[in-house]
Amino acid sequence: MPWFLSDIMFLNNQRMVAMEELDKMKRENKILLDRIEQLEMKKQNNCGKDRVFIKSDLLLRIDSMVLTGMISTGEAAGLRMMILDSKVSVADDFSDIHHKNDAELLAELRHFSDKCKKKCFHIVHVCTEMEPVIPVGSLASYVTGVSCALQRKGHFVEVVLPKYAGLILDEVQGLREIEAEFYSYFNGQLHNNKIWTCAVHGIGITFIQPIFHSSFFSRERVYGYADDFERFSYFSRASLDYILRSGKQPDVIHIHNWQTAIVGPLFWDVFSEQCLVQPDKLALCGLEPSRLHRPDRLQDNTKTHLVNILKGGIVYSNKVLLSSIHSKGLIIRSLSHGLEPTLAIHKDKLLVTPCGFDNSIWNPSTDHYLPQRYSADDMKGKAVCKVALQKHMGLSENASLVLVGCMFSEVSDVDLENIKALVWIASKKGVQFIFMGLSKISSTNRALESLQEELKDDNVIFIKEYEEAMSHLIFAGSDVILCQSFDDPVLQVPLKAIRYGAAPVATNLIDKQFRPIIDHDFEGTNFSQYISNVFGSLSLSQAIDEIKKNPSQWSMKILDAMTRDFSWDAECCDIHISAYSSISTL
Repeated sequence: MPWFLSDIMFLNNQRMVAMEELDKMKRENKILLDRIEQLEMKKQNNCGKDRVFIKSDLLLRIDSMVLTGMISTGEAAGLRMMILDSKVSVADDFSDIHHKNDAELLAELRHFSDKCKKKCFHIVHVCTEMEPVIPVGSLASYVTGVSCALQRKGHFVEVVLPKYAGLILDEVQGLREIEAEFYSYFNGQLHNNKIWTCAVHGIGITFIQPIFHSSFFSRERVYGYADDFERFSYFSRASLDYILRSGKQPDVIHIHNWQTAIVGPLFWDVFSEQCLVQPDKLALCGLEPSRLHRPDRLQDNTKTHLVNILKGGIVYSNKVLLSSIHSKGLIIRSLSHGLEPTLAIHKDKLLVTPCGFDNSIWNPSTDHYLPQRYSADDMKGKAVCKVALQKHMGLSENASLVLVGCMFSEVSDVDLENIKALVWIASKKGVQFIFMGLSKISSTNRALESLQEELKDDNVIFIKEYEEAMSHLIFAGSDVILCQSFDDPVLQVPLKAIRYGAAPVATNLIDKQFRPIIDHDFEGTNFSQYISNVFGSLSLSQAIDEIKKNPSQWSMKILDAMTRDFSWDAECCDIHISAYSSISTL
């Protein structure tokens, strides 16, 4: 081989190596730029969260200053209003709050004198659960969802909770104990408590920890003990004592369920100047049994020798919010648990509100769990999600096949029979099913396993354990989501289904022999009226037939549903603001 040909080949090889290195550098550079972009977006998101956290932490530091005697309650009220009115500038000027002691911080706060004229509400929730620190039931997601929505609209929200032994503190910021003595009244004596403060999602949280009665909240469960009244009446009284002692002047004290309903009569009878218990127990938190054991106050409507704490909350509250899919009239008539006379008398103060869901997590246009995102304006990604779901579960990969998602927290015998009937009817039409349990309850998992054994159909897939990413993909890839109930404050399955372009169908509607499940009272919420009119009487067979025989009409129905906002920020938040506004004018 001539020497020059060998050199040319060598140079050509070197050129190829250099080009490969260049391509590699370009790829690495793109990965680096993408990573920088992700970090910048994360930084911006964290910056927004940090601003809210700084604002909440400032207000909690003011509480500490009052309790330690550094400032008066009057000055504290002024400082709080200043912080609420000065949103962004406060966060900018007090970004290094953790490096300053209370004296230094107070000196700087006193230099802030500009006040905004915009009216905002200061709301304090006194409650017994809240996501993510103590997620027990529907109340936990409700408190967090509504509080975040209200805060996003410029209102200031705080939450007072018992300091349970089993708190989940993974997402808590700035947890600290206030080094001051705080006493509250209970059973004829003053008892010392520890006060802890922190923030979650920018919401200021105060934990009250009894010292003498330390066993009240150091137990395995939150509810279900013989002394629950004593436990929560102690907490309710301590919460009001804390609000008074710290100098807070909230526009609204929002109480929840019977456990904190005693705050109502406590506030009006003491501070202005399960839930059935013996009248003399009211004296534990400083109330006079003889004044309250009356038909127009706390006396139970049926068991007249007892007092009803929940009734007291209704009687003594300015407004009563009922979270339900049902109308006010139906709640009073049929779902009032013996409180029908009380609710009827106080019906003008009742407001019905729907639950909501977190639109920042459950949104197909931003959902990072999906292989391709989509929206009502561009639905191509939904077909991609369906095929990806089918492939992952070993089903026939065909976007034209009807896919039904089923996610349940509990499964009763009635549910099982209805589900079997639904699957048998639909399987004749080539419909695919994916079941996933949303509960750690062993009986639920056993029920689903039994159903799997009985059905034995290649088009019916069961997922044994809950997976967060898979739950998002099931909502995105399904045409229909089976729901145990449209009134679902814990899991919000119907709301999420609508958001992801899947029709919610009730499991108790079998074929065309259905029965109405939602009343059509005009006093219902927008959400209840919508879901009643559009999906309330839709059986699975009807949905399948419409998808196959009239796809354009079905598509219009689904697209219209996707554009509606049923998140915490929408109707639910608006009804709360309306209630708070009406109270401020009383």
